[in-house]
Amino acid sequence: MIASGGLDSTVLAYWLQARGTQLTLLSFDYGQRHRVELRFAAATAQALGTRHEVVDLSALGRVLQGSALTDSGVGVPDGHYTDETMRATVVPNRNAIMLDIAVALAVTTQADAVAFGAHAGDHPIYPDCRERFTTSFARTAQVANEGFLTDDFQLVVPFLASSKTDIVRLGAALNVPFEQTWSCYRGGTEHCGRCGTCTERREAFHAAGVTDPTTYAVQECG
Repeated sequence: MIASGGLDSTVLAYWLQARGTQLTLLSFDYGQRHRVELRFAAATAQALGTRHEVVDLSALGRVLQGSALTDSGVGVPDGHYTDETMRATVVPNRNAIMLDIAVALAVTTQADAVAFGAHAGDHPIYPDCRERFTTSFARTAQVANEGFLTDDFQLVVPFLASSKTDIVRLGAALNVPFEQTWSCYRGGTEHCGRCGTCTERREAFHAAGVTDPTTYAVQECG
């Protein structure tokens, strides 16, 4: 499964393991300014006793200019997700690139599934987090690897209809160590507390009625 080190993919990893899945966590350094998240993905792999692979795609950061996640000249927007402000955080084709590599790994290891943690809150902003994309990608993966993928191969995206609040509730039920997850797009030494992902994270814990263990540089949303 694709593991960013964020809240969604970490909860997904714990959910899959609780269902008896044999996991390999696959992370990517794609030149993101918040690559600190990779440390948290490694911590999750260690806690779950699973294999963890990090693929170096850092050259993408030099090629895919214009995204706040990979281009230091583009500021990370603050506040709630909106189509207009968070468009700056789109990395073109990011999930498709990662999923292609994950499927290739599934072929070489004869795995029967690839999973990632896209959720309902991603849909308005990120085209590659929508059901239309995941359905199409799963079909394309089967065609591109006909005779090599297992017959029962599937793309597992269980949170597509779930909110971030739902994911926090599920993580709490699974005893996920939320302090070992990273959300902030600014990638400092602590969560900034202002960017869209910090705002979403903070509000999800509040709405779920779950204690938020995160240390934010800014304690209250403005």
